[in-house]
Amino acid sequence: MTITQTVEITDSRRLHLDLEIPLEIPAGKAQVELKVIPFAKPEEKSPITRELTGILSDLGDISIQQIRDERLARHLR
Repeated sequence: MTITQTVEITDSRRLHLDLEIPLEIPAGKAQVELKVIPFAKPEEKSPITRELTGILSDLGDISIQQIRDERLARHLR
């Protein structure tokens, strides 16, 4: 069974669900699966990512994954 509900995601990024479960679903334990499908396309790059790519521009064309790897490398030493 699939229950679909359109909700508004607020700036706090917190979501509270109050769903009425149909009677054909028995009481007891159940697995609930939540799939979030945004209607609006996200920004290509966040402001922080734009800043980091600007700071690291002397390294040439660098991807977001390479930025993450560089940041993590400091903590793995």
